[in-house]
Amino acid sequence: MARTTGSHSDITGPRVREAALRLFAKGGYAAVSMRAIAADVGVQAGALYNYTPDKQTLLFDLMQSHMMDLLDAVPDQADAPPEERLRTFVEFHLSFHADRPDAVFIAYMELRNLAPDNFARIEALRRDYEDRLEAILRDGQKAGVFEVADTKIVTLAIIAMLTGVNTWFRSGGRLSLDEVSRQYWDMVRKAVAA
Repeated sequence: MARTTGSHSDITGPRVREAALRLFAKGGYAAVSMRAIAADVGVQAGALYNYTPDKQTLLFDLMQSHMMDLLDAVPDQADAPPEERLRTFVEFHLSFHADRPDAVFIAYMELRNLAPDNFARIEALRRDYEDRLEAILRDGQKAGVFEVADTKIVTLAIIAMLTGVNTWFRSGGRLSLDEVSRQYWDMVRKAVAA
């Protein structure tokens, strides 16, 4: 199939992903059609299939990219004390997600729209991220600096609390991200302290 005059795959492909991300976050995956994505990008609906086989694949690719970027960026401090590692995790999670509100929204709210195989693959990536935090909590228990009844529940609670910042935080608001990060670190520290 010939490419439309003036189109460039290295430009249009990323624009398709950006439009899908924005539209899925704004209206929800189920409510957004391939036609709507095409209209936002400024191409014919059929042209989208040069960049993705279908809407499900597009959703999966957006989620997978977000999770892979997250996992690649997590600081590795295996030799640091557990409390330092936990603080770094809290600060990292908040700063990484603050710049990606649409990706975060989709990664958490659109899981229900993934086909079973795609869901399993994203769930495995999420579990990998959760396991990193849970390892910090277990190491803190062993060192006697954290007191946690169930590391899995506390892991999920901390991630949910940190991710919730994206629903209300706005740059230029009453508090800076650094101020929010300090307060959230204080809450997490107190929640797990021995």
